[in-house]
Amino acid sequence: MEDIKHKESESRGMFYIEGEKGIIAELTYQKQENNIIVIDHTKVDRKKEGQGLATKLVKKTVEFARENKLKIDPLCPFAEVQFERYESYNDVKASRY
Repeated sequence: MEDIKHKESESRGMFYIEGEKGIIAELTYQKQENNIIVIDHTKVDRKKEGQGLATKLVKKTVEFARENKLKIDPLCPFAEVQFERYESYNDVKASRY
């Protein structure tokens, strides 16, 4: 299992997986008011595509949101598809008005 790392600033954060030559997969988010984080980008190195790395990053973000009582707005198209695919993520999905 790849080791998923996390780093965060006041306004942004990212979950990522490192390979021998740097980051091979990443998911970035923006922090909003009302304890909402917006997943705005997922990216996987072309040589590592198809291994489920981005899916693991979304899952880790959902776990992080649950642990920290946050809601997620899956703005990134990949994250949006993951939220549609996994109904179990609905508990952390932010409602859009």
